[in-house]
Amino acid sequence: MSEMKSLAKDTVIYGASSIIGKFLNYLLVPLYTYALARTSDYGIVTNIYAWTALLLVILTYGMETGFFRFANREDYDPKTVYKTAFLTLLCSSAVFTMLVVVFHQPIANVLGYPDHSEFIEMMFATVAIDAFACIPFAYLRYQKRPIAFAALKLLFVVLNISFNLLFLVVLGKNDVFYIFLSNILATCIQTLCLLPLTMPKGGQFSAPVLKEMLHYSLPLLVLGVAGIMNQTLDRILFPYLYSGVDAQAQLGIYGACFKVAMVMMMFTQAFRYAYEPFVFAKHKDRQSVEAYADAMKYYIIFSYLILLGVIFYLDIFRYIVSSAYWEGLKIVPVVLWTYVFQGIYFNLSFWYKLTDETKWGAYFSLIGLAITLVLQIVGVPRIGYWASCGSSLVCYFVIMLLSYFIGQKKAPIPYDLKSIGGYTAMTIGLLAVYYALRLYYIHNMWVMMAVGTGLIGIYLIVLTHKDFPIQNVLRNRRNHGSGR
Repeated sequence: MSEMKSLAKDTVIYGASSIIGKFLNYLLVPLYTYALARTSDYGIVTNIYAWTALLLVILTYGMETGFFRFANREDYDPKTVYKTAFLTLLCSSAVFTMLVVVFHQPIANVLGYPDHSEFIEMMFATVAIDAFACIPFAYLRYQKRPIAFAALKLLFVVLNISFNLLFLVVLGKNDVFYIFLSNILATCIQTLCLLPLTMPKGGQFSAPVLKEMLHYSLPLLVLGVAGIMNQTLDRILFPYLYSGVDAQAQLGIYGACFKVAMVMMMFTQAFRYAYEPFVFAKHKDRQSVEAYADAMKYYIIFSYLILLGVIFYLDIFRYIVSSAYWEGLKIVPVVLWTYVFQGIYFNLSFWYKLTDETKWGAYFSLIGLAITLVLQIVGVPRIGYWASCGSSLVCYFVIMLLSYFIGQKKAPIPYDLKSIGGYTAMTIGLLAVYYALRLYYIHNMWVMMAVGTGLIGIYLIVLTHKDFPIQNVLRNRRNHGSGR
C-alpha cells in the first residue's frame, strides 16, 4: 500500500503540473480558433504539430526509456548512463538542426508549404531542442525531483501563452507564423533554465554503455515511431487523402475538436510520468506485480470518471472552440475512448520493457499502424475525419487486447478483471441511459447536464462503496490524528 501512496503522491505533483499546463494550453485553443481568420489556418497548425510529434520520437530514439532502464540496474553507474545519454542526444539534435537550416526549403516543398518554409525551419528546430531536453527532464524524474520538473514544464506553458497573447492579441498579428515563433522562443528559454539543474556531474561518456543502451532502445524507436504515427498519422495524411476541396479547413475542425478531449490525455500523461520510473524501481521487488495490478485498476476507474464527465458536460466544453468548429464535436466521445484504450495499452506495455523483450512493443505498434493506414486510406476519402478518429479507436483497442493476452503468457500480472469489468459495464450502462434520454426524451441542455450529474453521482457512490469506503477513510484519519 505504501508503494501506491508513493505513486499517488508523485502522480499528484506531476499531474498538477501537467493538468495546470494543459489547462492553460487549453486557453490557446479558443485563442487560435477565435483569432485565426479561417479554420484552414488552424488546419496548418494541426498538421505541422503532428509532424513535430513524429519527429520528436525519431530524434529521441527510445533513449528516455533506455536511460531509466540502465540507470536503475545495479551493474551500471547511473552517472555514466546519464552522461552518455546526455551527450548522445546533444550531438544528434545538433546535427538535425544543421540539416534543417540547410534543407528547410526542399522539406517545405515536400510537406506542402513551399511559400512558408519558415514554418518548417522554426518548428523542426524547436523539436530538436525538445528531443535533447527529454534526457535532462528524465534525469529530474529519476532523481525524484517532481517540483523542479513541474516548475520547468509550467515555465514553458506560461512563456508560450504570454508570447501568443503578445503577438496575437496585443500586437494583433493574427498569423500562423507567430504561433510557431512563440513556441520556439518559449522552448529556448525553458531549456536554458533546465540545463543548470541537470548538467552531468561525474561519470563519463562510455561507448560500451551507449552500445548497450542503443541495443535496448532502438527497438523502442520502431515502437515509438509506429506508436506516434498511430496517434498523429490522421493529421499528417488527412490533407493528402481527403477528397474535398477544403481539406485544411476540415483538418482544422477535426484538430480543434480533438483538443476538447485532451483532459483524458492529461491524466494519462500525468500517470505515465510517475508510473514509468516507479515501475523500473519496483522491478527489484518481488511483490511488484500486485502494485502494477492495482495501478491498472485505479487508472481505469478514474479514466472512466473523466470520460463520463467530459461527455455529460460537453455542452460546456464546446465553448473551448469557436462555433465554426462545433460541427466536429460528435467525435469527442470516440476520442475519449481512444485515450482510455491508449492508456491501458501503455500500462500493459511494461511487461515487455521489464523482460527486455521490447521487440513485442514494435510488433504491436506495427500492427496498429497497419490498421490505422488501411482504415484511413479507405475511409477518409469517403467519410472524412470520422475515419481518422475511428481508425485510432480500432487501432488501440486491437493492440491493447494483443498486449494483454500475450503479456499474460510472458509475464503474468493478476489484474482485477472482475472489478475492471464491473466498472466498464457500469460506464457503458450510464452512457446508454444518457444518450437514450438525450436522443428521445430530453432536449434541454441544462436538464441533460443535471441528468449527467446524477449519473456521475451513481458512479461515485459505487466507487466509494466498493473501492474507497468512507469508513476506512475516516478510520485512517482518526488513526493519523491519534499518532498511531
